[in-house]
Amino acid sequence: MDKTSITILPGDGIGPSIMAAAIEVLEQVGCDFNYEYADAGLTALEKSNELLPEETLRAIERNKVVLKGPLTTPIGEGFSSINVALRQRFKLYANIRPVVSFEGTQSRYKDIDIVTVRENTEGMYSGRGQIVSDDDTVAEALSVITRGGAERILRAAFELASREKRQKVTVVHKANILKSTSGLFLRIAREVAREFDEIKFEEMIVDNACMQLVMNPQQFDVIVTTNLFGDILSDLCAGLVGGLGMAPGANIGDDIAIFEAVHGSAPDIAGMDVANPTSVILASCMMLDYLGLKDKAARIRAALREQIASGESLTRDLGGEAGTQEFTRALIARF
Repeated sequence: MDKTSITILPGDGIGPSIMAAAIEVLEQVGCDFNYEYADAGLTALEKSNELLPEETLRAIERNKVVLKGPLTTPIGEGFSSINVALRQRFKLYANIRPVVSFEGTQSRYKDIDIVTVRENTEGMYSGRGQIVSDDDTVAEALSVITRGGAERILRAAFELASREKRQKVTVVHKANILKSTSGLFLRIAREVAREFDEIKFEEMIVDNACMQLVMNPQQFDVIVTTNLFGDILSDLCAGLVGGLGMAPGANIGDDIAIFEAVHGSAPDIAGMDVANPTSVILASCMMLDYLGLKDKAARIRAALREQIASGESLTRDLGGEAGTQEFTRALIARF
């Protein structure tokens, strides 16, 4: 039987070091994959003068499954987000961001288990129609929500809830003000919810959702929302469990999936062996679930839970003094 081939995008900054940790974990737990490495972002730009080389795109199309490290996106100027380009190029319409409490993390809350399901290709975040006047005094951007795009992500959220035996789906919107785009999204949410009688459905305006997540996050189970709101809320949810270093993400399309560390590339600590690799390790667990290797994913998650709860060999963001490699070795020793 042929090995499953995985495209590896190590990423920028701390990406290569945390990716090496994740692959070592996968190998030690018994995964026999064929890894095809490819470049994107600043690393690719330095090598080939392209942010997304054609050979990288071909590797993604060929292998269908990608494990990706963080890619740099300039703020306010420079090139557009490579993450957005990948999502749009491969029609990765569903961004899945789970957050779960780990004993031993420096977080304010316990018993958090929330999945944010974010529409990934439409809305304000898609970057469509961006215009700045010649005199730099007026800027515009276009937000478009389609019935097809909204129904697809809403159905994905309810199907996820049903599949994982979750109890509730909360649609987050701003239909009181954005009556066209958010209004359409909310109306379609109500239509889809009627098909899933076994799942509780609630509606929440985005500003109230932010407040409720801070005050009583345990009330949430599955959150589904549009692109920009989902980007903000999923990071807020990561803050409930210890930060972006504890939060994986998946970008799912009809036949291609990219699993990623959702934090930035942190160039200021690149090469210093101090980064927490948990985000990309958890992303690899999501990848294993996607490939039907749930037993191996469960082993890795259990070892991570034990390692962090032990208080030993933890990285700085987790309250310890260990480096990336020491943390990874300690984790592997628990298998």
